[in-house]
Amino acid sequence: MAVPQEGLIALGIEGSANKVGVGIVKEDGSILANVRKTYITPAGTGFQPRETAIHHQENILGLVRDALKEAKLEVQKINCICYTKGPGMGAPLQSCAIVARMLSQLWQIPLVGVNHCVAHIEMGRVVTGSKDPVVLYVSGGNTQIIAYSNKRYRIFGETIDIAVGNCLDRFARVLDLSNDPAPGYNIEQLAKKGKHYVELPYVVKGMDMSLSGLLSHVEAVTRQKLNSNAIAEKNQAGPNAGKGERKDKKSSMIIPDLPEDLTPADMCYSLQETVFAMLVETTERAMAHCGNKEVLIVGGVGCNLRLQEMIGKMAADRGATPCGMDDRYCIDNGAMIAYTGLLQFKHSNVVTPLEESVVTQRYRTDEVEVTWR
Repeated sequence: MAVPQEGLIALGIEGSANKVGVGIVKEDGSILANVRKTYITPAGTGFQPRETAIHHQENILGLVRDALKEAKLEVQKINCICYTKGPGMGAPLQSCAIVARMLSQLWQIPLVGVNHCVAHIEMGRVVTGSKDPVVLYVSGGNTQIIAYSNKRYRIFGETIDIAVGNCLDRFARVLDLSNDPAPGYNIEQLAKKGKHYVELPYVVKGMDMSLSGLLSHVEAVTRQKLNSNAIAEKNQAGPNAGKGERKDKKSSMIIPDLPEDLTPADMCYSLQETVFAMLVETTERAMAHCGNKEVLIVGGVGCNLRLQEMIGKMAADRGATPCGMDDRYCIDNGAMIAYTGLLQFKHSNVVTPLEESVVTQRYRTDEVEVTWR
C-alpha cells in the first residue's frame, strides 16, 4: 500500500508487563497523548500473567478513549495502529494485541507490530535528541548494552540470567517494600539513607553480567542480619554469638561478619552500588570499543537518579554526553510504541497482516532491521 509522507500520526498500545498504556504521536516525535495505568500488587508480592492481563483488559479501552480526548483527535486522522509484539509476558501482550487488531478492523487502519526494546531506544533518541548513542537498556525484563551498526541495534553485552529490574523487585519483596509506585523506586529512596556498604558478589563476564547469584547472596545476608527471629536467636546464644563467619540456614551460604547496626537501607544501598557499578563498567567498555560520545539510558530502571549520576560521571571522564529521561518516557508507555511503529510504517512501508499479528515472549533487539537510520 502507498504510505502518505506528510503529517503521519500513529496510535500505540503497550502492555508487555504490569503497565498498560496508549500513546498518540506525530512523525516529528511530538507526543499528543501518553496515558497509562499500572497494575500494583500488595507489598511482598509480584504480578502474575493472568491477573495482569485482566487488569489490562479492564483498562485498555478507557485509555484509548482518554488518549483520543487528550490529543483532541478524530480517528480518521490516525494513519496506523501500533502494538507491542514482544518481548514480554504472554497473556498481557495477547490482551493488548487483540484490542489493536479489533481497532484496526473497526477503523480500517493499518496495523504495525513493534519490538518493545527497539521502541525504548527510539523513544530515548527522539526525547533526548541523541544521534548515535551507546544504549544502556535496563528494565524488569531486560538488561542490555546496545549500539547501532549496519541497520541493526547490536547487543554488545547483557545479563546471562535475570534482569536488573527483576533483581531489585525481588529484593524489595524480601524487605516487604510497597509496590506503589514501583518496588525499584522504593529501594532507591531507602538506599539514600544507607550508611554501610556491604561487599556483594561482583560478576562481570567479559561484556555480560550475572545477577542471580548476587540476589541469592543479598537475600541470605538480609535474612541473617535483619530477620527478627535470627536476631532473637543470636541474643539467646550468649556473648560469643555473631562473631566470625556464619552459615545461613536456608541457603547454606557462608556469610562474613557484618556491622552490628546494619539496616535495610544499608542493604538497598549496597545492592544498588554493586549492580550499577557492573552496568557502568560494561557500558564504558562498549563506548570505548565503538568510539561513541553519547550514552543513553532507557527502560524503567533508567529513572533511577543514582544510576544516572554514575553513568554521568563515567561519561564526563570520557568527554561524552549522558542522555537520561524521567519516568514519563523511561517507564513502559504507549507513545514509544506509536513512534517506533510510525518509523517502520513510513520508512519501510511495514504493515502487519491480520493473520501475522501475533505476539512473542522472546523477540530480541537485534532481530529488527532498522530501515529508518
